[in-house]
Amino acid sequence: MTIFSTVNVALKALRRNPTRALLTTLGIVIGIAAVITMMEIGTGSSQSIRESIEKMGANTILILPGAFRLGGVSQGSGTQMSLTPEDCDAILRECLSVGTAVPVVNARGYQAISGSLNYAPNQIIGTSPDFFTIRNWTVDEGRFFTDREVASRARVCVIGSTITRELFGGNSPIDSELRIKDTTFRVVGTMVSKGANMMGSDEDDVIILPWTTARLRLTGLKTGTATNTTSTAATSPSDLYPGEGIAFYPEPDSNLETDTLLIPKFIQIDQIMLTAATPTKVDAAIDEVTALLRERHRLKPEDPDDFRIRNSAEFMSMLTGTTTVMTNLLLGVALISLIVGGVGIMNIMLVSVTERTREIGLRMAVGARSRDILQQFLIESIVLCLLGGIVGILLGHGAALLVNRYLTWPVASSPEAVVAAVVVSAAVGIVFGFYPAWKASRLDPIEALRYE
Repeated sequence: MTIFSTVNVALKALRRNPTRALLTTLGIVIGIAAVITMMEIGTGSSQSIRESIEKMGANTILILPGAFRLGGVSQGSGTQMSLTPEDCDAILRECLSVGTAVPVVNARGYQAISGSLNYAPNQIIGTSPDFFTIRNWTVDEGRFFTDREVASRARVCVIGSTITRELFGGNSPIDSELRIKDTTFRVVGTMVSKGANMMGSDEDDVIILPWTTARLRLTGLKTGTATNTTSTAATSPSDLYPGEGIAFYPEPDSNLETDTLLIPKFIQIDQIMLTAATPTKVDAAIDEVTALLRERHRLKPEDPDDFRIRNSAEFMSMLTGTTTVMTNLLLGVALISLIVGGVGIMNIMLVSVTERTREIGLRMAVGARSRDILQQFLIESIVLCLLGGIVGILLGHGAALLVNRYLTWPVASSPEAVVAAVVVSAAVGIVFGFYPAWKASRLDPIEALRYE
C-alpha cells in the first residue's frame, strides 16, 4: 500500500464514528488552547514589563567620574573630576551602539524661592534637552529649553509638578520667575507628573535647567588640573604704590566674575547619561564607551578606569526573568492537559484496535504487511491530534483576545507558540498512538479472523 492509500483508509476509519473522534480530540483541544492562551498572555506581559522598565530607564547607562585617592584612601566617586562635555560629544560621535548622550550637572542643597515661598527641591539638574527623551519626560505646559539656550547659558528652567505645587500653589508657573542662590530663572515649562519611583523618591520634585547655566551660576567652575581661585593680588593704591594714591590696575567690576565664563583647561561635569540604541545593545554600548574614554583619558592598559559605568540591565533581567518563570509555570500546567489528552488518545486507539481486530486480520490475510497496519493506526492518531491542535490554536487565540478585551491584560501573538503547538500535537499523536498501532501490527491474522 502507498502512503496515500494508507491515509485514505485511516480517514475513512475516523469518519465512521465522528462523535468518538471529536471526544477523543477534546483533551488535545483543551491542552493546546491552554498552551496558546498562556503563551500569548505571558509574551504580552513580558513585553509590557519590558516597555515599562525601558520607560523607567532600564537601557539607560550612567557614567560617573572615578574616585581620587589621597594617601591610598579613596575620596569617593566623583572626586577625580575626569568627565568633560567633550567626552559626551565624543561618545555621541564615535559610539555606534549609543542612541543619545547628555552631560549632567547636579546642584544640591539650594533653596528655590518664588515670592514669599521657599522650598528645597530634591533635585536640581543641569543638562541638555535630550535628557527629557532619555528619562521619558513629557511636557505638561509650556516647553522644554533648547540647545540654543544651553549654548547661551540662558537662565530658564523646567519644573516638576511638586515644585509647581510648593512654589506656585498649583497655578500655572509659565513665564514666572524663581530664584536659586542669587540667580533668577524663568520657568518655561512644566512636566507631566510621574509620582514616586520604585525607591520611594518623588520624581516630580525636580528643577531642570541648562547644564552650562547650572555650572556657571550655581555650582561654579570645577576644573581638573587648572584651579579657579580668586586672585589675592593687591589692587589698592597703598599696596601697589604707597603714598602715590594711583592703582596700577583698575578695580574689577562686581559682575565680571559671575557674568564671564572662564576657560580653564577643562570643565568638569558630574555625570554623562546615555541610552543604548536598543535594549539589546547595552553591553556593546558599555564596551564602546569604556574603550573610547580610556583612549581619550590616555590610560595605559595597566591603569584602572578613572570613571565608573552603571546601568539597570540587571534590574530589567530580574523582572523579565520573573515573568519568564511565571509563564513557564503556567505553560507547565497547560502541558499537563496535553499529557492527559495524549492518554485519552491512547485509550481510544486501544479500544479502536480491539473493535477492529477482524478488520485487521482480514487486511493482513489479503496481503497487508505489519508496516501498513502500523502506518494506518499512527496516521489516525496523528490526524486526531493535528485536528485537535488546529482547533486548540484557534480557541486559544480567541481566549487570549477575550482576556485582553475584558480584563485588559496585555497579550501578544506568538508564532513560535503556534509552531510549537503543531509540533507538539504531532508528537503526542506519534508517542501515544505508537503502542496501539504496534499492537495492531503484531496481531496474528488467523487469530484476528477468529476474534468475535
